[in-house]
Amino acid sequence: MAAAMAEQEGFKGSARNRGGVQRVEGKLRASVEKGDYYEAHQMYRTLFFRYMSQSKHIEARELMYSGALLFFSHSQQNSAADLSMLVLESLEKHEVKVTEELLENLAKLFSLMDPNSPERVAFVSRALKWSSGGSGKFGHQKLHQFLAITLWKEQNYYESRYHFLHSSDGEGCANMLVEYSSTRGYRSEVDMFVAQAVLQFLCLKNKTSASVVFTTYTQKHPLIERGPPFVQPLLNFIWFLLLAVEGYVLKTVGGWGRTRIDVPEGLLYNVQLTTFPDMVPPRDGLK
Repeated sequence: MAAAMAEQEGFKGSARNRGGVQRVEGKLRASVEKGDYYEAHQMYRTLFFRYMSQSKHIEARELMYSGALLFFSHSQQNSAADLSMLVLESLEKHEVKVTEELLENLAKLFSLMDPNSPERVAFVSRALKWSSGGSGKFGHQKLHQFLAITLWKEQNYYESRYHFLHSSDGEGCANMLVEYSSTRGYRSEVDMFVAQAVLQFLCLKNKTSASVVFTTYTQKHPLIERGPPFVQPLLNFIWFLLLAVEGYVLKTVGGWGRTRIDVPEGLLYNVQLTTFPDMVPPRDGLK
């Protein structure tokens, strides 16, 4: 009975808190709508630190998030970026568990920031650090994916590529690279765009995304004929490399100079490679 009453009181308290936040938010919104940006910004900051001192971390975070969106909608970049940083501060101090909803919120704030602002650089650095749990790793793969998509839409292909490489979205990366190559690259470089991505995915021990990015890119790029085998030698090399990474057996056939890749039954291509016939074989004792 006592436990039930305590739970009921907890629900009432939570409802009161939400109602209080909504009333305050309404007043702040009215100030922003009137153009009192500075006063509204200072009030947001005051309320943030008040809520944080009272351990109302969720209320503080939600108020800062809605405030940042409000300032962004009124083209108040500096105030919006400042409140976005306070959203991160609430996450860092409260040690909140990473969820997809929170990552989407952070990505939303990132997408609204001025691409050339130093605040955006600081924001994404802290957001990635928080999403990794402070472990010093590269950051949560899902957040990297959201960031990559935003940068792709901005045609910032170089930065988008970096974040795709740290995500698990090989298909998205391939589609971005097709656009990148088609709009910014030379015809002679079509193989280099995907080769570099595949090698970097493999260096990051993400062989699944390496395979997906290669398959998707070579199927969708308008300047690549359907393969394998491909016209471009580099693409054939990458294809063989991916076969080897997947564990297909590389065997020597008929002595030095001829090599075969044994692939599982059902794979479309049985491949035999012939090296240069006059290549000097290794000396005895070397393998």
